[in-house]
Amino acid sequence: MYNQYNTSSFLQMKGFNLSSESVIPAFLFATLSYMIILFCNLTLILTIVLNRSLHQPMYLILLNLPINDLIGSSALFPQLIKEILRNSGIMQYSACVAQAFFIHIYAAGTVFNLSAMAYDRYIAICYPLQYSTVMTNAHIMRIITIVWMSCLVLIAVLFFLLLRLPRCRSEMTNPYCDNASLLTLVCADTTINNIYGLLISAFSQLVANGIVLYTYLRILIACFRSKRSDTKAKALQTCATHLIVFLLLECLGLFTIISYRLSNVSPHFRRFMGLSTLIFPPTLNPIIYGLKTKEIREKVLNFLKNRMFSS
Repeated sequence: MYNQYNTSSFLQMKGFNLSSESVIPAFLFATLSYMIILFCNLTLILTIVLNRSLHQPMYLILLNLPINDLIGSSALFPQLIKEILRNSGIMQYSACVAQAFFIHIYAAGTVFNLSAMAYDRYIAICYPLQYSTVMTNAHIMRIITIVWMSCLVLIAVLFFLLLRLPRCRSEMTNPYCDNASLLTLVCADTTINNIYGLLISAFSQLVANGIVLYTYLRILIACFRSKRSDTKAKALQTCATHLIVFLLLECLGLFTIISYRLSNVSPHFRRFMGLSTLIFPPTLNPIIYGLKTKEIREKVLNFLKNRMFSS
């Protein structure tokens, strides 16, 4: 008797259909992009970890952003590079689920980490005298724990709801895996999954946008009330840097979510937006924070100078 459920351990991925002439350029572009992401984020991580002068609340919270970026990029690029070389369009289901899980951890982690950074800047600028008493090591650890535990719990439930359902299809519509793509393989009612997915998206956006909007409005008010021009300029520069990163992520994420909800959106545009969310923020975050944050920039330049002169 024919089994209506597809229990195959392999999935047919929607590849890039690269010609033989475009394989090498695509491989070089993907590999170079991944190497840049690894180099920039590892440089930022090592700079903060190895310099005791940077073991301050702002940088300890910032440290989680490059770690999160490495999770997202490492979930995507190794499999993407392998697929470019093989051009087979075949991926193990377990590997696909693992990739999707860590991509969603990355997405949630970015939003919550940026919210934690906004809270830190709010306390530092609006309550400078109480900053050291509020942002203690214990409080920093609580914030970091809440950020990561929230991500793990929300995404674990999302994938528990997914994996309980039977599959009857094996063709993916994207060259990478995420919850929305895996749901298209299911041959059961996905109403609960869709409702929960929308709820956690709305919850994370409400929390993130609420915290960022409130904190930066208060920061702007405090800056304009300040009579010290240097303090005002430094605070506004810090806010501008953070807002650039936050708005970039929000725009890419919003377009990606909308593209899945609209059936008439080009699948090529949908793939481009999904990949952009996993490529541009991990590349730009360490560069923006490394170049715009004076203390980090000085430590990196000093390290490079010492390495050059010592060699």
